[in-house]
Amino acid sequence: MAGRDEEFTAYVTARMAWLRRVAFLLCQDWHRADDLVQTAITRLYVHWRRASAADNVDGYARTVLVRVFLAEQRGGWRQRVRVVERTPDAVVEPVDQAGGVDLRAALAALPPRQRAAVVLRFYCDLSVEQTAGVLGCSGGTVKSQTARGLDALRRVLEPELAEGRSSHERP
Repeated sequence: MAGRDEEFTAYVTARMAWLRRVAFLLCQDWHRADDLVQTAITRLYVHWRRASAADNVDGYARTVLVRVFLAEQRGGWRQRVRVVERTPDAVVEPVDQAGGVDLRAALAALPPRQRAAVVLRFYCDLSVEQTAGVLGCSGGTVKSQTARGLDALRRVLEPELAEGRSSHERP
């Protein structure tokens, strides 16, 4: 048991920053990202024997994290209500550039499954099939969710281009 705990602790220590970044991209809040990661690593610990035997431990952990995020989105409104008057300062101050801020705001506006598909495909660099496995859906669903998410991002981030395309597409 001690060897199992040491192996798990070493893995989580090495991958914590990566897990937090993926969680932040999904939920757009560092505190909530920490909660998602905490829940995910707790579930990962419970199933560590199976996770450590997997061909891709990072893929297993990422799948757990995304499923925790999506399950939370399906939860009741209580889980999403903020009960503090003012949001506390961020634990880690990310280096933000204007484009990154705009992209994260646009990403936050996407519905959860579209956001998860875009993050998995373009931040985590997963294939359509790998993303489908993580989300528990078909490859066609991943493609349509990704396409809709990218269209929404383009409309927000490049409104003049989106207007130009639509005027050229119409006769």
